Amino acid sequence: MIYGIGTDIVEVQRVEEKIRKGKGFRELVFTPLEVAYCEQQAAPYEHYAARFAAKEAFLKALGTGWGHGGVNFNEIEVRNNTAGKPELHLLGNAASRYTELSIKQVLLSLSHVKTTAIAMVVIEV
Repeated sequence: MIYGIGTDIVEVQRVEEKIRKGKGFRELVFTPLEVAYCEQQAAPYEHYAARFAAKEAFLKALGTGWGHGGVNFNEIEVRNNTAGKPELHLLGNAASRYTELSIKQVLLSLSHVKTTAIAMVVIEV
């Protein structure tokens, strides 16, 4: 059964500007694994933006949005499986919410181009 769906679209330039300011945005939002992955890409800010959109979409699918429900952005991690498919891995409070809600599966789709990134999340219970 579907618990919730969420989608988000992000301007790559806005994410790039936040990261370049160097005031802790990258560390607040992204995990070390995500930073390492994005920095290896030819267009790292597109990948950062897609991961930011995934985190927003997940929070929307949870029904909490950002700042409510006690889940931090860096507790929602996007990893690519061995086939390259992006998957969400939840840490800390996000993992606790996963258990509380008896979530069976979180589906994630990402897409990005030079100027924008989009993510869609479906949570099944």
